[in-house]
This record gives sequence, structure tokens and C-alpha cells, in this order.
Amino acid sequence: MKIGVVHLEILAITDDRHSVKELASIILKINKRIDYVHIRDKSKSVRELVFLLELLEEGGVEKRKIVLHDRLDLALIMGIPNIHLPGHGLPVKPVRERFPFMRIGCSVHSFKEACEAERDGANYVLYGHIYETNCKQGKTPKGLKELQEIKMKLDLPVYAIGGITPDKLAEIKKANTEGIAVMSGIFSAKNPEEAVLQYFQMCKEKTNEQLL
Repeated sequence: MKIGVVHLEILAITDDRHSVKELASIILKINKRIDYVHIRDKSKSVRELVFLLELLEEGGVEKRKIVLHDRLDLALIMGIPNIHLPGHGLPVKPVRERFPFMRIGCSVHSFKEACEAERDGANYVLYGHIYETNCKQGKTPKGLKELQEIKMKLDLPVYAIGGITPDKLAEIKKANTEGIAVMSGIFSAKNPEEAVLQYFQMCKEKTNEQLL
């Protein structure tokens, strides 16, 4: 039995439902309680995204905490060291070969895809969806079993995503993942700051349960 402290990192993923100024305001309010903010606003123009990044920098958000979704060009121009590649986006291998200094994440939906991402040089994988979520209506959740398998057999960090609410964090911890990624639970909440506090308290608390 392994007893002690299990801390989960929190990756907050934007939901593309806020204006640039609204989004910047939310991120600045939750910044101290999240480990990364993942900018995934597909509908925003390049200029809008640049403005957002400028507002975040002015507000004190460190670039190391910012992850850009599928926008390698913008990451390079703005000096953002983290890029996340979706399954339909750029392949990991050529990005790793061309930009060895970047922290590269990859979305995966199976053990096979996770192994391929690790082989090609990803720094971490985002696996899901773990639970039912409105973003994936009609699709069967992956559940915890394969998440645990991926974590046990891969050497790189694994983050869980999909329908993760604070009350589910105790069982997520049993999979021994590095952290969780949350979108609607934070950015669609009536009070994002309060929502993040709930995740933060559960993610950083001590546990006395057996870890698998």
C-alpha cells in the first residue's frame, strides 16, 4: 500500500465562448491555482490570440504556463514554449525534430496512439474522454482501466480529460496520472474562480487511499 501525498496538476482548457478581454480576465483570476492554461480558441483570429497573449503577459502569467493548441506558428512568434497537437493536427515527429526545445503534447484516444506519441517524441499525452461529457455526446467514455494501463506502461506524463468533476478526483488519483485537463468545468462555470478552487483543493490534498 502506498500512502502519502498525490498532487494532480491542473490544465485549464479554454472553451472558445468568451471575448478576448473576458477570457484574459478569467485566466488572470485563476492563474495562481492552475499549472497550465491551454489556449484552444479556434474561432479567434491570429490578431485576437496575439492580443490575448499580450494581456496575459501584462497580467503576470508566465509563458511557461501557457500552452497553445495547434498553433505552432504563433507559439514560435510569441515565444510560447508549449504546443499541443490534436489528433488531426501536425504529427509529433517532425515538430520534435525541427523544434527540439519545445514542450510538445498530444491528444490520444487509445493505448496504441499513446505509444506512438511517446515514440515520436511527445513530452506528454492527453487521454480521454474518461467520463461522459457534453463535448463528446454519443461516444462511449474510455473509463479508468485503459488510463491506468497507459500510465503504467508509458514513461511520459499522462493527463486525463473528459467529464472530470471535483467529486471524481479521488478515483482519478488511483490511476496515478500527472494531472487533469478541464474545460467546461472551469470556463463554462458561473464562477470560474470558485470552480478552480474546488479542483485545486481536491487535486492538492493528501490521500490515505491505496494507489493502484
